[in-house]
Amino acid sequence: MIPETIFVIIFILGACIGSFLNVCIYRIPRNQSIISPRSSCPFCKKTIPIYFNIPLISFLILKGKCKYCLKPISLVYPSIETLTGFFALILFMKFGFTLETLFWFVFICVLLVISFIDMATQTIPDIISLPCIIIFSLSCFFIPEISFKDTLAGIFIGGGILYFTALLYYLIRKEHGMGGGDIKLIAMIGAATGFKGVLFTIFTGSVFGTFLGIIIIFKKNEDIKLKIPFAPFLSAGVITYIFFGKQFIYWYFNVLS
Repeated sequence: MIPETIFVIIFILGACIGSFLNVCIYRIPRNQSIISPRSSCPFCKKTIPIYFNIPLISFLILKGKCKYCLKPISLVYPSIETLTGFFALILFMKFGFTLETLFWFVFICVLLVISFIDMATQTIPDIISLPCIIIFSLSCFFIPEISFKDTLAGIFIGGGILYFTALLYYLIRKEHGMGGGDIKLIAMIGAATGFKGVLFTIFTGSVFGTFLGIIIIFKKNEDIKLKIPFAPFLSAGVITYIFFGKQFIYWYFNVLS
């Protein structure tokens, strides 16, 4: 039986990684170094002392405000730290102390960075997605059921589907409906999960995105053009696959048979 303190430690370590992800989310779109200088308040530019930069705890102690200028601290920061700690914990609970846990944790961390950048800027930086296509193509060394052929199929099938979808949309509407960043992101997802995972991700991500779009349209009660970042929905789709994909696929084929 695993001691409860291990779960607490894993969550804390995950939250600490989340603090670094916050740095990446803020600085990468601004072409700033993620190594230096030290973190500072985006309003008054005061350097944040280490004792005011403790994940989650500092936010609570400071009551969500900068110590110096009293400007509100974005809820994105504690949200990222909480999410990262949460995913570290549930990955450990599902896969244990394994290389698979490490692989999926790094993968989800990258998804979190990409998703929050996309929500803030409507862009997915190539500096993240392109190297990660190569990095996550090593999934066959970490995930027992994925072969190198699966990773290649995932890259080309996933990227190809979104590319031709975007091309078809452009030919019909004469405007871009999907950015190149989404195509590179789905290729990265395909590298990590293989062709089954990428097909599952495209389907579920589209369902999530469509569902939210319908809610927004009905809430506004008008026909509007929505510019919704797709990365969070693709991320939600692939995370669903990581934890429940096998069960969903098994259920689906049982229903058809």
